[in-house]
Amino acid sequence: MKKFIGILAIIISVSLQAQQRPKLVVGIVVDQMKMEYLYRFSDDYTANGFKRLMNDGYTFHNMHYNYMPTYTAPGHASIYTGATPSTHGIVGNEWFNKATGKDVYCTDDIDVKVVGNGSEKEGAMSPKNLLSSTITDELRMATNFKGKVIGMSIKDRGAILPAGHFANWAFWYSKTGAFISSTFYGTELPKWVNDFNQEKKYLKYIDKGWDLLKPAATYNESLADDNPYEGKINKAKPPVFPYDLNAIYKDKGADVLRTTPFGNDLLAELAIKAIEKEELGKDDITDFLTVSFSSTDYVGHTFGPRSMELQDTYLRLDQTIAEFLTYLDKTVGKNNYLLFLTADHAGAENVNYLKDHKYNVKNIPSKDISTALKKHSTDAYGADLILDYSNFNLFFNRDLIKQKGLELAMVKQSFKDFLMTQEQVKRVYTEEEILVSSGGDYFLSFIAKGYDPKQNGDLVILDKSGYMQYYDTGTSHGSPNSYDTHVPLLFYGWQVPKGELHAKRYITQIAPTLSQILKIPFPNGTEAEILETLFDKK
Repeated sequence: MKKFIGILAIIISVSLQAQQRPKLVVGIVVDQMKMEYLYRFSDDYTANGFKRLMNDGYTFHNMHYNYMPTYTAPGHASIYTGATPSTHGIVGNEWFNKATGKDVYCTDDIDVKVVGNGSEKEGAMSPKNLLSSTITDELRMATNFKGKVIGMSIKDRGAILPAGHFANWAFWYSKTGAFISSTFYGTELPKWVNDFNQEKKYLKYIDKGWDLLKPAATYNESLADDNPYEGKINKAKPPVFPYDLNAIYKDKGADVLRTTPFGNDLLAELAIKAIEKEELGKDDITDFLTVSFSSTDYVGHTFGPRSMELQDTYLRLDQTIAEFLTYLDKTVGKNNYLLFLTADHAGAENVNYLKDHKYNVKNIPSKDISTALKKHSTDAYGADLILDYSNFNLFFNRDLIKQKGLELAMVKQSFKDFLMTQEQVKRVYTEEEILVSSGGDYFLSFIAKGYDPKQNGDLVILDKSGYMQYYDTGTSHGSPNSYDTHVPLLFYGWQVPKGELHAKRYITQIAPTLSQILKIPFPNGTEAEILETLFDKK
């Protein structure tokens, strides 16, 4: 009897320990997803995709980014570190580094090489530029590196940054149509990835082409199929359905898949294969899979937020997510996985669309700003004192300023005064003003959280709301305005209460909240503010 009780106690103890963490955490980032899309396209979604997450999980309706610039790489880094660019160091997708005087791409690493069928440039990538630990890093350490972490995306940065420094693997899409990695993770791709690549699954989507998923009348939340605010993926033809992807493939190769909904579908296939072959969620040691759907961003940039192409992309993604949830239910178990879905940034309305509806705004090409700045410099000082203008940052050639016997402070003030005469500029902040920010200036607080004094510029420009530094068609993002910061956050699955919150919360609260749920250390750069309502079990 004593022996039986002892065995029973061990079984109960093991069972209780197993319940302390989910078997699998799945982090989904939808690139350039506005919270609005969950509302605007709601009538056309299925019951089992986005609606399932919202109805059976927890919805944060008022989730925001709290820094500038709102770009892809900083967004992914901030979600998974619980920190802002001023701390984690990913201050853009690519940027001019003041300390080195060189351009930097967020995941560049000359010390690693491509693994798989891709170019050396595509594969020379790692998380070495990320200065903070991620929630995925902390999980690896907390499980003594037994819990697996795998990241994947169509974009390299969408795969690498979420997976962190200690990931087992990160995979991203190559121009060849294959998923690749780098020697940072291993010397050869796992057999299952090679097998996946050899099947050339991307071709089935290209052969099928892109037509509307549903009858055209369904898309009454969007503008007409051919409208002046859309760009093209085929320069020879107007942007209307159906799209002959084979014809575009002959010109652009496998890259064409990025700017269609099918980049998301292909990635979901890879995610399912990863769960199967890596046996994610099969034991009581928590694994973590990060999936970043990038095609929404490519489609948004090209066609804009009011296009039928974008709506069709989200209707298809809804179905893809529904199928993925069904797969997780069957393979990992409905109560064994924790999933969250958010976005790395949102996106602005097309400026010309706003202008045509009598909103007095305009788009300003970045090259026009650079040209105006250089003209001011030569007019005022007889020389080009500018090293670089990018990501709203202006960098001065300090050596040349010193050689000409000029005072840097006076040069900054001169350019600041000039910029304030430009139609699109709301404010201009110097490095000194940014570093002493007290939080009293709403927009300055965003800039300060996105500013690294070792990397960022001498001046940072804030444009007026509605203005955009981009092309005439499509859309972009990057500002601290709500149209760029307001994104969805849905939690679903293991021990997640049903509910919703409309109070404002910040993206940097996701990672520390996961730390509390998983009972593991916080990422080392986070301020550790959590989403408390997720712990309300009432």
